[in-house]
Amino acid sequence: MLMERERSPSLRQAAKPSMPEGHRIYAVGDVHGRADLLDALLARIDADLTRRPIAQSTQIFLGDYIDRGPHSRQVIDLLIARRREHKALFLKGNHELYVLEALSERSISPAWMQMGGASTLVSYGVTPSRRPDPSADREVAIAFGEAIPESHRKFIESLALAFTCGDFFFTHAGVRPGIPLRMQHQQDLLWIREDFLLHEDDFGKVVVHGHTPTMRPDIRPNRINVDTGAYATGRLTCLVLEGSEISFL
Repeated sequence: MLMERERSPSLRQAAKPSMPEGHRIYAVGDVHGRADLLDALLARIDADLTRRPIAQSTQIFLGDYIDRGPHSRQVIDLLIARRREHKALFLKGNHELYVLEALSERSISPAWMQMGGASTLVSYGVTPSRRPDPSADREVAIAFGEAIPESHRKFIESLALAFTCGDFFFTHAGVRPGIPLRMQHQQDLLWIREDFLLHEDDFGKVVVHGHTPTMRPDIRPNRINVDTGAYATGRLTCLVLEGSEISFL
């Protein structure tokens, strides 16, 4: 469900934190199986780097690469290829947890299917079960394990939980208020919503996150949300941070 926020603070208010000199960050929101939007966005990043060269740049992808949209497998292919040619960091989203569960426990979670997992199975050539039957779910999980390439398995297993650069902290969903950033738990980093979104005080760094889709990037003094619901809206957002400047591609 897309959440429309009231007025966001201006870019001038949110631009006080800064990046290290000579370093630019490109932070990409939730892709959710929209390989078409991702491919176009990567081209825009390349064009921006050509137009404005910089000594160091890092591309950070904030998780939820799969589910809901039609081309989860192709999204993973694009990201793996991206890592070969660019400095890129890939964070884990809560949707990737379901894949890890299916591969390790040989079981398909009903919750995963309710959250768009069927489209991911189909993208790998696996037909989801239509029966609420554990044995059928196990058969589907086994078929998925056989269909997913080893490179995709390793990619998903290697995803990081968070990254810090300059005055910014990058993670998928957000952080638990009152807990130091270095001590945050995976459950919160991948799933938290209201306790984080409604918190107006400083987190120690500006948290750049996705997970909760909004109609447009949501810029607050203590956080920036770049999940613009790509699978439903056709808008995949990339935040650009350089010095104390904030912009979007």
